[in-house]
Amino acid sequence: MTITAANDIDSLYNVTSDAVKNTLFDSSTEETDDNNIFSTFLDAAVSNINDTNIALSNQENEELKWAMGISENTHDLTIAVGKAETALGYTVALRDKLLDAYQEIMQMQI
Repeated sequence: MTITAANDIDSLYNVTSDAVKNTLFDSSTEETDDNNIFSTFLDAAVSNINDTNIALSNQENEELKWAMGISENTHDLTIAVGKAETALGYTVALRDKLLDAYQEIMQMQI
């Protein structure tokens, strides 16, 4: 896979996650060692989970600030909630796809 193909896929599915982009660019090298590809994918998944946790934490912080009267800016609260919902939705969709792939692999007969 070349970088051009990665950009085509990126624009087709409108993927803007750094974790996904890094996985595409890292796997585009000529090395196709299975352990390297899996570790790259695993690192990207862990990075995605960490980003989701940060977004959820920021949402909770903004909600607490607004509830306690420290901040009256609902714009920051709305942005934090939107980012957290989007990140969580993306993580859940990724989990669902991974579980579907796992179940399909488990149903293969050797």
